[in-house]
Amino acid sequence: MTDTPAPPAPGPGTTLVPAEDLAAFAAALLEKGGLTAEDARTTADVFVWAARRGVDSHGTARVPAYLELLAKGVANARPAITVESTAPAAAVLDADRAPGPVALTRAAQEAVDRARTYGVATVGVRRTVHTGAIGYYVSQIAEQGLIGLGFVSGMPNMGYTGVKGAAVATSPLAVAVPAAGHAPLLLDMATATIALGRIRQAKAEGTPLPEGAAATGDGTPTTDPEQAVMPLPLGGAKGSGMSLAFELLTSVLVGAPIFSSFHSDDPQGRKHRQNALLIAVDPAAFGGAEAFTEAVDTTLSTLKGLPVADGAAGVFYPGERSAALSAERDRAGVPVAPKVWRELLAKADEFGVAAPRIVGDAG
Repeated sequence: MTDTPAPPAPGPGTTLVPAEDLAAFAAALLEKGGLTAEDARTTADVFVWAARRGVDSHGTARVPAYLELLAKGVANARPAITVESTAPAAAVLDADRAPGPVALTRAAQEAVDRARTYGVATVGVRRTVHTGAIGYYVSQIAEQGLIGLGFVSGMPNMGYTGVKGAAVATSPLAVAVPAAGHAPLLLDMATATIALGRIRQAKAEGTPLPEGAAATGDGTPTTDPEQAVMPLPLGGAKGSGMSLAFELLTSVLVGAPIFSSFHSDDPQGRKHRQNALLIAVDPAAFGGAEAFTEAVDTTLSTLKGLPVADGAAGVFYPGERSAALSAERDRAGVPVAPKVWRELLAKADEFGVAAPRIVGDAG
């Protein structure tokens, strides 16, 4: 979510649903799937936030997948989340296999609360299940006037330079910086060239993948979505190196290694889990929050005032266009792809949940 060009207009058959109605509908389904009402709404809010910003791979399409994780017991519907701390500005949250949105939303607030007192705070999260859009949690930190940073490590599903087959995870990082008059800067990116969801989408549509973006199971680069099973690291050795570093900053730091366990002989090492690290920085501890956000505005305005290159649509900073798209979808409705809509309605029928209000379709 590094603010690539805006997604194309919704295709034929796409259903438009008001954001609030979509969140309430998703929450109702997740509650039927076993989550408490509060945790269901928290999880739904993360999905709809991503959908509003055009990150459909982490949007409402994740609801059926999360329901499956809950039904299979991969995700714990009623986790006993604990927070351990031996230093005032640092803590480790043990998620007890809680869904990522539940664990990381709590961790983000824990980081903010501690940073208010100590200037900077770090909260590690261990043993969660699929974090969702990492940009959401750092954005929650930025909405409270602090700088948010986030790192995630997960199950190896991406190549590593020089290794045959999957070696490291498509570990994302995110940075959110509050501004005074502009939308916050939000850099949200994975260490992979493309997302796994993009491979699945290309396979469904029968369209070729970009050169150097994906590989077969043995690591051979391919543009054929039927043969592709994993993404390749962004920038080659740079992306794979970043992923390994994030494993050290998250999994190893909180005493829950994933990489070494996955590549061991222990079958438990391949049990799905993710870890994360969230950092909150209070600008007030560095000389003043108001002066900081005003200077951020000046910086962003300076960038946007630079000469526009020939053929470019404009000069944009990370998070700017996705924030504008979110505002537009709040007005016009959030598009739900036909396949996802059918899956959601099928679950609604199964659970006895009323379908949400719709505002139309895209033809």
